[in-house]
Formats: sequence, C-alpha cells, structure tokens
Amino acid sequence: MRVGLTGGVASGKSTVSAILADLGAVLIDADVLAREVVAPGTDGLADVVEAFGPGVLGTDGALDRPALGAIVFGDEARRRVLEGIIHPRVRARAAEIEAEAPSGAVVVHDIPLLTETGQADAFDAVVVVDVPVQTQVARMVELRGLTRDEAEARVAAQATREERLASATYVVDNTGTPEHLRERVAEVYAELSARSG
Repeated sequence: MRVGLTGGVASGKSTVSAILADLGAVLIDADVLAREVVAPGTDGLADVVEAFGPGVLGTDGALDRPALGAIVFGDEARRRVLEGIIHPRVRARAAEIEAEAPSGAVVVHDIPLLTETGQADAFDAVVVVDVPVQTQVARMVELRGLTRDEAEARVAAQATREERLASATYVVDNTGTPEHLRERVAEVYAELSARSG
C-alpha cells in the first residue's frame, strides 16, 4: 500500500508522519532523503558543487544550504538545475526503501509538495493533513517567530487548501487536541492496513 502524505506548512504533517511510523508504517521522508543525497562524499554533492561552484560548501565540506538558497531562490532556471540533481536521486532512494519494505506494509511517502508536483496519482491513497490558513499563519508566527507577512507568503507559495483537499483520499483534521489527532490518524492507518492486506 503506497500512501502519499502531505499538508501545508505548519499543518502538523511531521507530527502525523511520526504517529504513522509509531503505528507501524514504513516512512519515507522526502526532506530527509533530499539531505541524504547531498551529504558529504556523495555524487549528489559533487554534482551540486559542479553546477553552482565551491561557494555552496561550508568550511566543514557539507552543503551550505543558505548559500545555495541565495543562488536558486527567485531564479527558476537555477532552481530547476538543482531539482534535476536532487529529485531523481530522492526518487531512486525512496524506491530502494520501498523495495525493502515487508510484504503488506503501509509505505508512507511524506512529500510536502505532493500536490504542487502533481504526484497524487502515483499513490494508492493520499492523506492530507488539514488546518485552516489562519491556523497555519498563527502557528508560524507563534512557534517559528515569523512575521504575519512572512507566514502568509509561505502559505501563498504552496498549493491552496482546496487544491490539496481535492487530491485527498483521507483528510486528517489537525485543529483539535493531540489526543484527537492520534485517534484520527489511528483510524486512517487501520483503514490503510486493511486495504493493504
């Protein structure tokens, strides 16, 4: 059972993915893999340095993400070069992890930009973690120290809430208590497990 998990910024998707892993899902986190494929000593990092120059390396030999971000942010052509290096490697690593999963496992791909990248159809089910936009903004202001304008810009840079919900097989509302969230995720996991069996 291949499951795509997504949600807008500050929706609580990371919390939901952790609960799913606790319940027994095999978790494949695209953000973790994106860091892994450009770790020191990888061909991914070598290709990034070749494309963007040695200025994207820190003194420790690791990728200097802010330096790279300064180059690709706002330059779509440069961003596409970077995506062309990272995305195929992330997909290949995700396929390896999935191939190693036990038979009948629920394999959850945690993909922040699942809707934006048009990947919903690649999965047996899509779980969307949902909160109202005003909740996303409030959480980023309170928990991450962003200004209201910065928070609203981050929300605006992603798919709309309606676009995400349109791709959902299951919706996990994360406006209640942690206990309610865990109960809802357990319900969804039980259904996914039944379908995978």
